[in-house]
Amino acid sequence: MRSARHALRWTVAELARKSGVSISTIKRIEAETGVPNSYRPNVAAIGAALEAAGIEFIGSPEDGPGIRIRSGGTRLGGTSASGDETAG
Repeated sequence: MRSARHALRWTVAELARKSGVSISTIKRIEAETGVPNSYRPNVAAIGAALEAAGIEFIGSPEDGPGIRIRSGGTRLGGTSASGDETAG
């Protein structure tokens, strides 16, 4: 999840605001290796916020996990992944 957040150039605080999950919980999840061992609704909320911003999770935890940025996803600073200005 940290790589997805970094790809969007989001701070932990911004991901917390967009997902409704506390900063301390996000930091704890990001410190874990592998599949987060956390409260499932928190992980789902973080994943949904990242996906809404254009992140696609690919692979599986056992075989080649990664991310892809879909065209049109928004980034911090009001610019979409394609470079177009966005509101927000």
